[in-house]
Amino acid sequence: MSADPEVTPDGALRPAMTPPTNYMDKFIDSIEWVAAFFVGIVALNTFIAVFMRKFFAVTIPDYYNIGQFLLGILIFWGIAATSYRGTHITVDLVWANASPKYQRWIDVFATLVLLFVVTVQTYTLLDKVITTREDHVLTMDLQLPIWPFYAVAWVGDVSAVLLIAIRTWRLVFHPELLHEPKIKVAE
Repeated sequence: MSADPEVTPDGALRPAMTPPTNYMDKFIDSIEWVAAFFVGIVALNTFIAVFMRKFFAVTIPDYYNIGQFLLGILIFWGIAATSYRGTHITVDLVWANASPKYQRWIDVFATLVLLFVVTVQTYTLLDKVITTREDHVLTMDLQLPIWPFYAVAWVGDVSAVLLIAIRTWRLVFHPELLHEPKIKVAE
């Protein structure tokens, strides 16, 4: 579900729901749905663990470790979801007071820096996945291998790199394809 937010007369952002029109938008939306799925999984893991401990005095084996790994997965998939849209929290007085032409170039530069940083992060996370698998690192109670959790997080990081590259491409060559919120410039 693509959303192209609009500014209401009172200044609030209101998303205008439009279905994805091409494969790239469908890919972007699917990554956002995966991130949302992991939010639900983390919440469910926490709820079940607290519920079982409070009402049945039962501790689920490795729930804390699995919760940590799921939270890590959620963070990397969340980076993927927010990196493309550019609607995460930002404070930039220079950008807000620049003309639209310079705003676009600031956006291109910032997105290229983000692409570089996340690409390096993806490479180092891949190294962590490989070394964790080779070292046979396991959880304490159930003796589950932890490298699959790292691998799923890495796939989220790869998705972030892909989405940031798509955003960069669209910023440079097709800015009309970006679903940017219409925000008033600083007064």
